[in-house]
Amino acid sequence: MSGSNDVDVGQSAASSGVTPDAIKAKLEEKLGATHVQIDDLSGGCGQMYEAIIVSPQFAKKTTLARHRLVNTSLKDEIAAIHAWTPKCHTPEEWEKKKPQ
Repeated sequence: MSGSNDVDVGQSAASSGVTPDAIKAKLEEKLGATHVQIDDLSGGCGQMYEAIIVSPQFAKKTTLARHRLVNTSLKDEIAAIHAWTPKCHTPEEWEKKKPQ
């Protein structure tokens, strides 16, 4: 691929308005997330994200219910990207699971 293609890809990702920082801010605001880690798995084009989300709102909810909460909060962002994989934990679960 030529260098101009790399620039075009970066511009299209920027024009979609979906950035890891924007996703993180929205999750913190809507879900009271205490920890959000977002990884761009698309090589920088902003079309495939994986996220670790820690929120007390996930307590006593199934995995499906947690994903629905996240997806509802990020409805517009998810519609603008190709792939989204959330991994949802309560603060207590995250304390046991997080890398030391």
